[in-house]
Amino acid sequence: MNVVMPEVLNKAARGEKLFREDILSLLNLEPEEDALLFKLADQVRHQYLGDEVHLRGIIEFSNYCVNNCLYCGLRKDNQRLHRYRLSSSEICEAGNQAVKMGLKTIVLQSGEDPFYTGEILAKIIDRLKAETGVAVTVSIGDRSKEDYRLMKQAGADRYLLKHETADANLFSRLRPGTTLAGRIKRLYWLKELGFQVGAGNMVGLPGQTCGTLADDILLMRELDVEMAGIGPFIPHHQTPLKDWAGGEVKTTLKVLAVTRLVLPLAHLPATTALASIHPQGRQMALSCGANVVMPNITPVKYKEYYQIYPNKICLTEEATECVSCISNTIRQLGRMVAQNYGHSLKYKERVNNSES
Repeated sequence: MNVVMPEVLNKAARGEKLFREDILSLLNLEPEEDALLFKLADQVRHQYLGDEVHLRGIIEFSNYCVNNCLYCGLRKDNQRLHRYRLSSSEICEAGNQAVKMGLKTIVLQSGEDPFYTGEILAKIIDRLKAETGVAVTVSIGDRSKEDYRLMKQAGADRYLLKHETADANLFSRLRPGTTLAGRIKRLYWLKELGFQVGAGNMVGLPGQTCGTLADDILLMRELDVEMAGIGPFIPHHQTPLKDWAGGEVKTTLKVLAVTRLVLPLAHLPATTALASIHPQGRQMALSCGANVVMPNITPVKYKEYYQIYPNKICLTEEATECVSCISNTIRQLGRMVAQNYGHSLKYKERVNNSES
């Protein structure tokens, strides 16, 4: 039976601006209409970004965290987690391995660990850039503006600071001692300093509504982000939310697809979290608008301890295995692994305009 294209999808297909009521309509499409949404998101991705998939190698260099977020296994009060920190040499060694595997971007990710001061991080970034020539994305949470400045001056290209949820009350409940306003302020700092900026949200949080998800997408459009990390919430057994159901695959894919329609130029990853709750999670995301995959290149002896959520995939794989597996998956989808740095198209426009 042929399904008639809903008018809101026709509107999106025509490239018209989508408002909150449009986004809500898309998120509430009937199950039999989801395939139309996913197909359109895939077409928009192809139109604006082509068929290349960018690989970003993640180095999870510390699982210490000063925060007590209710959803995260790295939370300060989790006394059962074995903590670790990588040295500058270990980080750069992993970065050098990544270059040999053909990766063009390294993502430095950690809990919010003040052991690594702005000066220490700047030295790591400077060394990593000098030794490898890669693009560097940093994802280490809330920092002072001066720390951000030091990292940018050292050569960091991008910063990923997920806003988690656009509901200010829910944000403060889930992240005690922090505010959504404070996080948004930092996202604007990062833009002001010249970073390519990423935000993003979790799908399936307790207290989240369809309206919240629509507001997540609208906030990312308002921020004009270059990257948007969207993945399911996966409850961790050593957190206060251990009994929550968590995010669903289909809802996560719908949020991802709608985000692609609203942010056609943004880089959207097929997240490891989605792949951790469904064996075809990455493949489905890449068919719903995603164009980035982040293989984990953390040294294997540390991988199992970076437990933001449980049952994470690829914990026993060496970096070479992980990159090879993902590259094969991409080729099986008829896509190709990008050979460039994958800088945001909006970033390139800004650079070109400043030089003209």
